[in-house]
Amino acid sequence: MTGAVLALISAAIFGFQNAAARRAVVSATPLQGLVLTVPTVVPLLGVGCYLMGGFDAMQGWPVASYIYAGLAGLMHFVIGRNSNYHSMRALGSTLSTPIQQVSTIMSLFLAVVVLKESFSGLNIVGIGLVMVGPAMLIGRRKSIAAAAAGQRFIPDMKTGMIHGAVCVVGYGSSPVLIVLALAAVGNPADKIAHSTAILFLSYLCAAGGVAVMVAFTGGVAALRSIPKNGLNWFLLSGFMIAISQIFRYGALAFAPVGLVVPIQRLSVIFRLLFNRLINRDYERFDSAIVIGILLSVLGVAALGVDTELALTWLNVGHFLYDSLNWRF
Repeated sequence: MTGAVLALISAAIFGFQNAAARRAVVSATPLQGLVLTVPTVVPLLGVGCYLMGGFDAMQGWPVASYIYAGLAGLMHFVIGRNSNYHSMRALGSTLSTPIQQVSTIMSLFLAVVVLKESFSGLNIVGIGLVMVGPAMLIGRRKSIAAAAAGQRFIPDMKTGMIHGAVCVVGYGSSPVLIVLALAAVGNPADKIAHSTAILFLSYLCAAGGVAVMVAFTGGVAALRSIPKNGLNWFLLSGFMIAISQIFRYGALAFAPVGLVVPIQRLSVIFRLLFNRLINRDYERFDSAIVIGILLSVLGVAALGVDTELALTWLNVGHFLYDSLNWRF
């Protein structure tokens, strides 16, 4: 229960920060966004790590925990976030959401393969529902582009979908890496201290990755010309991300990946609401895509719910119960 509540709080905060980041990429670049949302929150997380006893906790870590925590940071906060910003800039937050939902499927797949977790027939139904959104986006890409003609924001479908696919890899793999980092520690008594330490180390490694990107792309000059509007929105987004991640890492310390990841994907509901309020002029609210997003919410619920408990509560009958409770 604790893990589920922490994951839901994380989802709500993450939904708001997404709307803030969407407004930021209107005037600022994804690279500028990485600089403003990754290294800048390391000191804040360092303070949190100290207060939660994270620095003491990590002193007894095996090398594997450091490696997994660092990889989680690079995959999520560098590769995933950079592609997310590019995808949002090209498609808008609403249209990029269906593609990003696929990261839930990737997390489940890796949890089964790497962590030896199981999935059920109901999970397969969830996968199908999650895939409805991307299928609609691909099928309606021409009509969406035509509807946007002459509007203030015109989606770039090809660029957005390519970066969205890369984002799936980054966001989909990080939860499993976090769990591997915790598993390498063993079964610590103070899970919050260890999860906070993993978050801090993840961001620290990600900050190093961002510095390398800036150095190799010649981005130093571009960083000097960040628009004030983009600067403010990115700083707000970065702060909210840090808060969201504290709850996320805490959730993964108390609950399995198969529960935490689907609950966090409910952030798309908050994302739709906040973007409608904040970014009305910079979004394409295609009704079919919104329906696809809502179906994907049902899909992630089917991926994360306790299958036996859900089927018993729904009283689906023996045939459906046996079919949907099938385990792999």
